[in-house]
Amino acid sequence: MPQIIFLPHEEICPEGAVIETEPGTTICDAALKQGIEIEHACEKSCACTTCHVYIREGAESLNESTEDEDDLLDKAWGLDPDSRLSCQTVVGEADLVVEIPKYTINMVSENH
Repeated sequence: MPQIIFLPHEEICPEGAVIETEPGTTICDAALKQGIEIEHACEKSCACTTCHVYIREGAESLNESTEDEDDLLDKAWGLDPDSRLSCQTVVGEADLVVEIPKYTINMVSENH
């Protein structure tokens, strides 16, 4: 089973985390199942950018991003070449290193 290594995030997982998940699972679902509370204001329907993450290693094993995902990512805080929406990113066979951005733009409800 592939591992997802979450780099430390001040609020969500201060120590970082290493989890195992089945291929075919989204990064968001895998994280939530292990208690890593990635924000997902649109309930994982590819309608916001609150689950934005950076794929620091292992991106070549992931599914390709869709046009809808790419369009939304243009609105994400801190966009970089490694950016993906975790609700749309399906884990393949390789291990991943994921960084959760310091901030998100919550396009559904501002509670920050």
